[in-house]
Amino acid sequence: MICVSIAEETPADCLAALQNHPFAEVRMDRMRLTAADVHTIFSRHHNLIATCRPGAFPDDHRKVLLLEAIRAGAAFVDVEVDAPAGYREEVMGCAKAGGCAIIVSFHDHAKTPGREELAATVSACFILGADIAKIACMVHTDADNARLLGLLDDARKIVVVGMGEMGRITRIAASLLGSPFSFACPATGRETADGQIDHETLRTALKALASDGRGAGER
Repeated sequence: MICVSIAEETPADCLAALQNHPFAEVRMDRMRLTAADVHTIFSRHHNLIATCRPGAFPDDHRKVLLLEAIRAGAAFVDVEVDAPAGYREEVMGCAKAGGCAIIVSFHDHAKTPGREELAATVSACFILGADIAKIACMVHTDADNARLLGLLDDARKIVVVGMGEMGRITRIAASLLGSPFSFACPATGRETADGQIDHETLRTALKALASDGRGAGER
C-alpha cells in the first residue's frame, strides 16, 4: 500500500491533492493550518495520517492540531517515540478513545543505528502503545538498508523507511517484505523527506516486482 505524503500551501490545495489518493499523510508541520482547517481536511477524507513533526511549531500548538485531526476523523496519528511524555500521552489517549490507530515513530536523520539499537527502538514503540512502529533512518551503505529491512521479520506491524538516495530501495522493498505501507510524494519536486519516490514511479515499481499475483501497490 502506498501512502502519499501531502504538504500543500493552502487547505484548498491540500483537499484538491487528496482527491487523487485513497491513502495519504498530511504533514501539518509543513503547512499553516488553523484548527478549523484541520477539521475540514480530516472530516472529508477518512484514510489519513495526521503528522506534525517537531521544529516548526511549539509542542502545545502541535498538540492542538493533532487532537483536532483525531476528533475530525483521522485514521492514524503519528507520535514521535521521544516526544515529551505528557504531550504523547494526551495525543495517544485521545486517539485510543476515538478509534484512531497510533503510529509511534523514530527518526535518525544522520545514520542508521546498529541492529540491537534498532530492535530496542522498535520494542520501545510498542511498549508505549503503538499499533504500528515506524523506523526512518538515513542510509549510507547497503548494510544500512539490510538492517532496516531485517526489522520486517516480525509479527508486529512495522514501517521502515531508508532516507537519502541510497535508502530509496527500502521504499520499494519494504512493501514487498511485509511493511503495512510505504511513503511516496505526489510528484517529483514535491518530496516531504529525503529520498522519497514519486507516487507513480513507486506504484509502477511495486506492480512490476509483485510476482505472486497479489500486487503490492495501492489496494
